Amino acid sequence: MNQFENLRASSLYCQRCAKAMPVRERLLLVLPEKEIYDYLCTGCASSLGQREVSLGDLRMARMASMRRSG
Repeated sequence: MNQFENLRASSLYCQRCAKAMPVRERLLLVLPEKEIYDYLCTGCASSLGQREVSLGDLRMARMASMRRSG
């Protein structure tokens, strides 16, 4: 389904903390066709996963935010 393609995690299970913890995104790598973000545990700073955003998704998000603000 199209509506679930661009989800962002707000909490993930951390093995070190042994419970679901809030996470923050850190930009890990910028490539010509996509950006890769790393999810970090806010309790222990362990890497809990990654998210890739394609160039097309970035453009659509920027256009949507410009429409809302302008």
